[in-house]
Amino acid sequence: MLRIPLPAALVEQAAAYASGALEPAEPRNAATVVLLRPSSSGPEVYLLRRQASMAFAAGMCVFPGGGVDPRDFDADVAWAGPPPSAWASSLGTDEATARALVCAAVRETFEESGVLLAGTSPSSVVSDTTGEDWEADRVALESRSVSFTAFLASRGLVVRTDLLGAWSGWLTPVFEPRRYRTWFFVAALPDGQVTRDVSSESSAVTWLGAQDAAARVDAGELLMLPPTYLTCLEVGLYDSPAAVLDAAAAREPVEMFMPEVEGTGSSATLSIPPSLRALVEERLS
Repeated sequence: MLRIPLPAALVEQAAAYASGALEPAEPRNAATVVLLRPSSSGPEVYLLRRQASMAFAAGMCVFPGGGVDPRDFDADVAWAGPPPSAWASSLGTDEATARALVCAAVRETFEESGVLLAGTSPSSVVSDTTGEDWEADRVALESRSVSFTAFLASRGLVVRTDLLGAWSGWLTPVFEPRRYRTWFFVAALPDGQVTRDVSSESSAVTWLGAQDAAARVDAGELLMLPPTYLTCLEVGLYDSPAAVLDAAAAREPVEMFMPEVEGTGSSATLSIPPSLRALVEERLS
């Protein structure tokens, strides 16, 4: 079985929590989106390398995403696709939280990549977000000077929730000082749109084949947290973004997984979901 070694500092934190010396931090709800585009070797994923100065996951390659903003709960948001009740069932939450998570997923993707999963009607998608006016809107969202609901209304847009698929859920280990309850979504890059290196939280961005990204982690060329790495492995099993989205529809509802410490001292490791063990063992054997 795959073993994910823990740095000494995290081993100490885990031991302090186990002894009762540390109280667990309250997790913050978050959403991340595995943005996909086709290639001859399977789906490519869009990755951002987080700034080395960041308090969480510094230097790691991640998918676009972030924490839920209180205004993401706005029930007046212009909405197309499955209703919040359907998303609640898919994500394993109440309707209000499901609505906020979907809005956070779409908002954060736009803030961190310039890609917007919205259109002027339930059957259309914005085709170009590269103009200066779009960048001004993106910056306003990123700075929280405008809400996602207000941004959509100002442009006569509806969020296209049908372009998203629910993929997985990860809860930061209980001994970590910063904790997130993160829902992973998948989405295909809309026709005509392009990603842009715009996020203030990243030092570099790139498109990589999902399998290639995992291989570079194996080779020590990239750093990823286990959920990102394991997601790349899973997504790389499919031959197209459409196939990934079909798989997402078939795996509902999302189950939240929290890695736990296995072993002690230098042999301490993090657990992985039982459903992924065979996949990882086969790859690394």
